[in-house]
Amino acid sequence: MVKGIMDPISTLVDSGSSKNFLDINFAKNNNIPLTPLVNPRTVIAIDGKELPNKIKNKTTLEVEIEGWTFDVTFFVMDLGDTEMILGLDWLQEADPDINWKTLEISWKGRPLTAKAGKDLPIIPEEFMEFTDVFSEELFKKLPEHRSFDCNIDFVEGSDLPKPAKVYPLSPIESRTIKEFIDQEMADGKIRPSKSPIASPCFFVKKKDGSLRLVTDYRKINNITIPDQFPMPLQVELVDQVKNAKIYSKLDLRWGFNNIRIKEGDEWKTAFRTAYGIYEYLVMPFGLKNAPAVLQRMMNDIFRHLLGVTVVVYMDDILIFSEKEEDHAEHVKEVLKILRDNNLYAKLAKCEFFVKKVIFLGLVITPEGISMEEEKIKAIMEWGAPRKIKEVQAFLGFVNFYRRFIAEFSKIARPLHDLTKKDTRFEWSQECQQAFEEIKKRVSQDPVLIHPDPDKPFILETDASGIAIGAILSQRGEDGYLHPVAYLSKSYNDAQRNYDTANKELLAIVESLKHWRIYLEGTILPVTVFTNHQNLERWKNAETFNRRHARWHMELASFNFEIHYRPGKMSNKPDALSRRHDHEDIPNPQQIMINAERFKGFKANIEIDIISMIRESLSDDESLTTLIESVTTLVSKGVYFLFWIRRRRRRILA
Repeated sequence: MVKGIMDPISTLVDSGSSKNFLDINFAKNNNIPLTPLVNPRTVIAIDGKELPNKIKNKTTLEVEIEGWTFDVTFFVMDLGDTEMILGLDWLQEADPDINWKTLEISWKGRPLTAKAGKDLPIIPEEFMEFTDVFSEELFKKLPEHRSFDCNIDFVEGSDLPKPAKVYPLSPIESRTIKEFIDQEMADGKIRPSKSPIASPCFFVKKKDGSLRLVTDYRKINNITIPDQFPMPLQVELVDQVKNAKIYSKLDLRWGFNNIRIKEGDEWKTAFRTAYGIYEYLVMPFGLKNAPAVLQRMMNDIFRHLLGVTVVVYMDDILIFSEKEEDHAEHVKEVLKILRDNNLYAKLAKCEFFVKKVIFLGLVITPEGISMEEEKIKAIMEWGAPRKIKEVQAFLGFVNFYRRFIAEFSKIARPLHDLTKKDTRFEWSQECQQAFEEIKKRVSQDPVLIHPDPDKPFILETDASGIAIGAILSQRGEDGYLHPVAYLSKSYNDAQRNYDTANKELLAIVESLKHWRIYLEGTILPVTVFTNHQNLERWKNAETFNRRHARWHMELASFNFEIHYRPGKMSNKPDALSRRHDHEDIPNPQQIMINAERFKGFKANIEIDIISMIRESLSDDESLTTLIESVTTLVSKGVYFLFWIRRRRRRILA
């Protein structure tokens, strides 16, 4: 599926084609923006002869296969009846399974089928004059120094961090980091450095399976003076768009990289690799003040449009109009500002002329904004109890808020009666009415309160075997702790395999990200309560795996403190994480090395042991390097010796 194309696409998968190609007429008919090549390319046909017409343009599209997304670069030329060719470039990156007998291609064990895209916009005719604003090539140029450059000021008297060690990398990672350095150097965004405080860097996997380099700036952030530029408040953004009838949404391409590091501060961004020490000339991901710096720039360039036709939250731009006939001009005004400031949008994440848009997790339509529904979703979707234990769990949760609910005991009487000793469980209509009424009362005033940015937030989290639960609270005028919003979310396939500590940590990470609009960049620290004591030290841990490193980077702009609270005091989030309607789906089979890699291998291992190993594989990121190395060596015909139950077995390539 190519996002933005409504009809099925005629695609040829050709291992004999060294590159990916897109038909020029198809591109024109679908208003796909093209980037001119500096040097036109010659095409050699299968018979070895040069084609008369050289390739003059290319484009990058998002190709989605079974939930995995690839940014694929296509050279554009006349392909006749074929609309798209996926060549060796894509085959090497995607690594699909090919059955050469049936000529079928499968991805992650599932056959590939053509699907129609639904949500990816193309450039409407009204904005074709702004195709350069969506260019990937122009974005790669180094931005100029401006008044909102990112300065990194250290707390006076702070000791500089010691130079970091170089993390060991797999052959694939070594090649990728070399390519990254070469590309960023060519684009002028990094340069060699002699900085005495180079931070460590490593790779994390993106959703599409590719690698992203991240730098661990925790020690730099710890001694950096915080930038207190205020982030937009959700209540203000909502109020500004309440009368709008039509919307467009733009996503700034690599938001942070559009801002230069203040001249003289570049050495503070240095990172160490096996190929040397380098420093950024543009603002990288992971600096604690990056969100505030980006927001300041966006507020400055859109200052005369803010609250009139535009709301901005960092790199997310929402354009709104009360009259549909005015909307095109409003969008053009925004695109012109982006062009004038050498800023670029990522077309794959843009939407134009829509009546319904999701912005900062809120569903916005002319009829209203589902802010309240999202905050209480975890409560209102709570399924009716099926046994006494589930009734007790629900009552245990709502008991924390009974002081705010008039006649609570009377309303809850049918449920309390069910929990009496020797009472047969029978879920009556009276019980259902009491259950629904309590959920309704817990989800509205005076129980639920609106967030106040001038007061500290309390975040309570918990994780069970099937889901995470969280409650965001603040103290009300009565001095009591009131909920602001609730969260209950089941795990995906990978998260279901996490151990207890990682599930508890996931609950914290997901909660902070879910309520980002409230919690990011707060002046007062967010107090996070967890019933896993070891997590109190997580923020300052010296060693961590790559998953934790990624989470550290994602939470760099959040001001929060983790505190331990025993499980018996965590009944509220505990109940949300144990809602019975979060079904425990069986774990899918995990395959690390395909069976065809092994020949002449035999071992008698108990099934229970195999199951235990399989269930642990996806959570053990330390095996990534080993697997890649073994796979590479096996493919080259290297012999390995293994001892299983003291018997020597030989693996042949």
